[in-house]
Amino acid sequence: MSLLIKGGLVVNATGAVPADVLVDGERIAALLAPGFPLDADEVVDATGKYVIPGGIDAHTHMEMPFGGTFSADTFATGTTAAAWGGTTTIIDFAVQAKGTSLLSTLDKWHAKADGNCAVDYGFHMIVSDVNDTSLKEMESCVEAGVNTFKMFMAYPGVFYATDGEILRAMRKARETGSTIMMHAENGIAIDQLVAQALAEGRTDPVEHGLTRPPELEGEATSRAITLAKVTGSPLYIVHLSAAQALDAVTKARDTGQNVFAETCPQYLYLSLEDLARPDFEGSKYVASPPLRPKEHQSELWRGLRTNDLSVVSTDHCPFCFKDQKELGRGDFSKIPNGMPGVEHRMDLLHQGVVKGEISLERWVEISSTTPARMFGLHPRKGVIAPGADADIVVYDPNAQQTISAATHHMNVDYSAYEGMELTGRVDTVLSRGRIVVDGNGFHGAVGHGKFLSRELNQYLV
Repeated sequence: MSLLIKGGLVVNATGAVPADVLVDGERIAALLAPGFPLDADEVVDATGKYVIPGGIDAHTHMEMPFGGTFSADTFATGTTAAAWGGTTTIIDFAVQAKGTSLLSTLDKWHAKADGNCAVDYGFHMIVSDVNDTSLKEMESCVEAGVNTFKMFMAYPGVFYATDGEILRAMRKARETGSTIMMHAENGIAIDQLVAQALAEGRTDPVEHGLTRPPELEGEATSRAITLAKVTGSPLYIVHLSAAQALDAVTKARDTGQNVFAETCPQYLYLSLEDLARPDFEGSKYVASPPLRPKEHQSELWRGLRTNDLSVVSTDHCPFCFKDQKELGRGDFSKIPNGMPGVEHRMDLLHQGVVKGEISLERWVEISSTTPARMFGLHPRKGVIAPGADADIVVYDPNAQQTISAATHHMNVDYSAYEGMELTGRVDTVLSRGRIVVDGNGFHGAVGHGKFLSRELNQYLV
C-alpha cells in the first residue's frame, strides 16, 4: 500500500525542508514538493508538525538478569513502549554469563526476542568471560551481524574484566573492525567505598551515588581510552555521566582517536538530589553510573553540542519499586541498578530544543542518525530519504504533556520523571511503513519487529 505524509517539515540531521513523504510498502519512495498532486491509499496530515526519522535507542536491557531478578520490561512490552515514544529501533544487550559461550548467549537472546518485538531490533554482546574460545567467537558474532562488544570495569565478580582481559578483547576488535563498548567505572575502588559505607551504617540509596564518585568514572574512562590507543581498537563509552569522563573523551577525540561516547536523559535532567529523596524514594533513581550533582548537566549538554557526546541512549533497565527496588531496603548495594526511559527519550531530547540546548537538526542527529551510522544501520535507518525504511515519526512540537506512570506504557510502577511537563509529543509513528501509533492508540503488533544484522561502525578513521 502507498501512504502520503503531507504538509510537514521534514527534519534530517543535515537540515529541515517542507516536503511531502511518499511511502510505498516498507520503504520511503520519494520526497515531494509540498502539495504535489498525488493519490495514495492513505494520507497522514502533518501540517504544523515535524516529520523525522524514527528514533534509535542503542542501549536497552529488556528481560535482563540482575541481582536475583529481571528487568521488568519484556521485549514485547518494552518495544511497544518504545513505539509509543517514537523509537522504532532498539539495540539490546545479550548477556554472556561466566562459563558460557558467546554464540549460545546470542541464541538465547534471539529466542527471547524473535517474534516478540513490536519494532525492529539488534543486539550488542556483553563479554564477561575473556578466553581463547570467546575471543574466537567474536569473529562469528561479527559475521552474524553483532559487532559491538560491551565490557565492564565495574561489578567485580559478575561482569568485571581486568585490564589484561580488556586488552585481549580490544586486539580482537581491532582485527575484526568491531567496536568495544565500555562501562567505565573503577569497580575495585568502588567496592571498597561501598564496604566502608555499609560498615559505618550508611545504607540509604543516596550512598549509591556517594560511593561511585565522578572521579572514578573519569579515571576508568581515561584508562579505557589508553588501552584502546595501545591496541588501536575503536572505543565507545556507554552512559557517560560525569564531566571528568567527558574531559577524557574530548581530549582523545581532539587527537583523532576513534573514541565515541553516549549519555542518557537521566544524566541531563536528574541529579544526586533525586537519589537523596526520603522514605526510600531515592531507590527509584539507582542506576550505574549514578546520577551526578547538577553542575554536571551543563557540561553534558555542551558535549552534545560539540559532538564529544555523539549519541543519547536510555540504558533502559526498569525495575519496579515494589518488590524489586525494595530488595535494597537497609542495604543500598542490593538495590537493582537501572531506570526506565525508553518511552520518553525523544520527548526529553526535544525539550533540549525547546530550551535552546541543541538545534532541531541535532535532536534528530543524536537520537536517530548518529546511532544508525555508529551501529551500522545507515542509510536503511536514521534518515528520511528515498530507499530508507519507512520508520517515520510525525511529531507535534507544540503539544503539551505531563509525564506520569499513570499514562506511560512501560511495564514499571513508577516514572523517573513523574510530573515533568514537556512541550512536544509524538503524533504518529510508522515502523517500516506500518502505522503503529497514532492519536487513536496503538495499531502495531508484537512480532512485527525484525532482527537487524548490522554492518560496522561508519565513523571509524
